[in-house]
Amino acid sequence: MNRLTTRYRAAAVAVVVAAIAAIIGLAPHLGFTNTGAPLWSERPVAVVPAAAVPAPNWVELAKTLKPAVVNISTKRVDEQGKMQNPFGDNEQFREFFKQFGIPQEQQRHAVRSMGSGFVVNADGYIVTNNHVVDGATEIRVKMADGREVPGKVVGRDPKTDLALLKVEATGLPVIPFGDSSQLQVGEPVMAIGNPFGLEQTVTTGIVSATGRVIGQGPYDDFIQTDASINPGNSGGPLINSRGQVVGINNAIFSQSGGSVGIGFAIPINQVKPVVTQLASSGKVTRGWLGVSIQQLTPELAKGFQMSDSSGALVASVQPDSPAAKAGLKAGDVITRFDGQTIAHSSDLPRLVANAPVGRQVALTVMREGKPVTLNISVAQMDEPGQVVASAQGEESKGALGLTVESITPDKAKDMKLANSHGVLVRDVRSGSPAENAGIRAGDVITEVDRQAVTDAANLKRVLAKHPKGAPIVVMIQRDGASLYVALLA
Repeated sequence: MNRLTTRYRAAAVAVVVAAIAAIIGLAPHLGFTNTGAPLWSERPVAVVPAAAVPAPNWVELAKTLKPAVVNISTKRVDEQGKMQNPFGDNEQFREFFKQFGIPQEQQRHAVRSMGSGFVVNADGYIVTNNHVVDGATEIRVKMADGREVPGKVVGRDPKTDLALLKVEATGLPVIPFGDSSQLQVGEPVMAIGNPFGLEQTVTTGIVSATGRVIGQGPYDDFIQTDASINPGNSGGPLINSRGQVVGINNAIFSQSGGSVGIGFAIPINQVKPVVTQLASSGKVTRGWLGVSIQQLTPELAKGFQMSDSSGALVASVQPDSPAAKAGLKAGDVITRFDGQTIAHSSDLPRLVANAPVGRQVALTVMREGKPVTLNISVAQMDEPGQVVASAQGEESKGALGLTVESITPDKAKDMKLANSHGVLVRDVRSGSPAENAGIRAGDVITEVDRQAVTDAANLKRVLAKHPKGAPIVVMIQRDGASLYVALLA
């Protein structure tokens, strides 16, 4: 027995020794050096001690804030299938249609939908999404205590998808507003709402990203969160660990219709001025400069002598607009508005929209590589409207992959163009620099390297003078709007 044990011990020692030898031999492959130190760092990231950042007490916050979250149900009338009488509302014709069984009365179907909202003022003011109440013929608001009362729309703003409702009630619990500009990626948040009609549902997660542009409208600036948001959560609050609302749940990204951990909320700092105006006048008045802008790409930035691609590139300036009167020009890059830096082109519309109408504002622009300061008076926004093209003619293909033709006054008239300057793009070769830059058939080239293009021959002359290897900055007209693109030849 002892001998057996000794033999096993000896075998075990041999195995251990062999293993150690193997590990030493394999050490470089496993990430260890011969000294036994790992090649990578295992030092923990230095963060604020946990004691300084207490974990959110979601249980107590949910108890306190749920009573301020409401369920909003709406009824819409969906009108279908009315056959119009071309001769007007005539009794004989009504009888004729009736005789032959042709329906004249409109089919009216009541469509019901649900959403969420939350109380922002104890006297019965409730914030929700515009799409929750848009077109509603009846609005019912159900409180956390089970009371159900009619709701009235005080004002709506489709551009930010916000609406303010009023119910006849007082002494209601409210959720305080926070500061969404202070939100940090990774910060914990809680959503409360009525997903799929399941009232007073609470979910938690983190801020996944800020400043998201998702194509919802001209003032996109969404908070992205992985806190579960589903249909019915729309209009409900996104709450930080201090119990303040920092966003209004608005949209989800989903291929199934349910949450996949990508939800979007409107930042509360964008909500504040809208709700203030809706409460006072029932509508939102926005500032306007009269410019069309676009984001600078790295190639365009190089072409406009910019050190980086921050700022908003002015593609066109409307005649008689505040921008035109202030001396703003196409090709200027707006870098500051009223003292605030423009990091991305999407920053400018939000800042201008929130600027008080009639206010004089300082604008910093980069023009031909040099800073210029302009003073501009913000006007009130009105809504726009615009055009297209097609043709046959002169060849100008070559290295850029473009076929163009000059525009005659008659052609400009047929295409409803403002003037006959520029050249019409007839064709773009597949895989060419022109196609890579986004130019397409029907575009009108009006400018190359900041020089006006009058016809196809002029275009060739301007391109011949272009420095080799530098991006070619081209202005095009498309559907009535101006746009800069950069070609890399």
